[in-house]
Amino acid sequence: MNARLIHLVRHGPPRSAGLLLGQSDEAPADPSGGLRDAVPEALPISHVWSSDLQRARVGAEAIARSRSIGLSMDPRWRELDFGEWEGLSADDVPREGLTRFWDDPDASPPPGGERWSALQARIRAALVDLDDMGLVVTHGGAMRAAVAVLTGLDHRQVWAFDLPYGALLSLRIWPGAEPAGQIIGLRAGCPS
Repeated sequence: MNARLIHLVRHGPPRSAGLLLGQSDEAPADPSGGLRDAVPEALPISHVWSSDLQRARVGAEAIARSRSIGLSMDPRWRELDFGEWEGLSADDVPREGLTRFWDDPDASPPPGGERWSALQARIRAALVDLDDMGLVVTHGGAMRAAVAVLTGLDHRQVWAFDLPYGALLSLRIWPGAEPAGQIIGLRAGCPS
């Protein structure tokens, strides 16, 4: 089986950067989406997929339009649902709850929010549907879940990656019942 090359890029800064936005539909700070310099023109891409949340969608639309390629919205590429913590800063979340979440996001999800395993399951399903040379405009948690799914790294290991706004992550994926892959590149994000 042939490996596929895909690229994941984290959306540009939202209007309310620094908050746990999760699945809140926050607009990007930059009306163009803030990804102008995040995806090099020389990067060959055949199609753009995007989270349907506007902080990702606006940048994806700009990239697809500038390259005259197709665009598909896919809600599976949304960020982790932070439940009752949506819209709060980490400082506003009870320290005990946040510590339990960081230690074990599956056993201690945000109240009313999503488990890490649920995020991984929807990202696993979304990865299977990508074409070679595709670009996905998504969120930091979704990118980390993709790395975990493809490489077997646990949540602590993938949360050690710095994925600022505009970070570009390139992955080689081998298809199969359980997709596997490797990181082949990580490019720093765009200025916020």
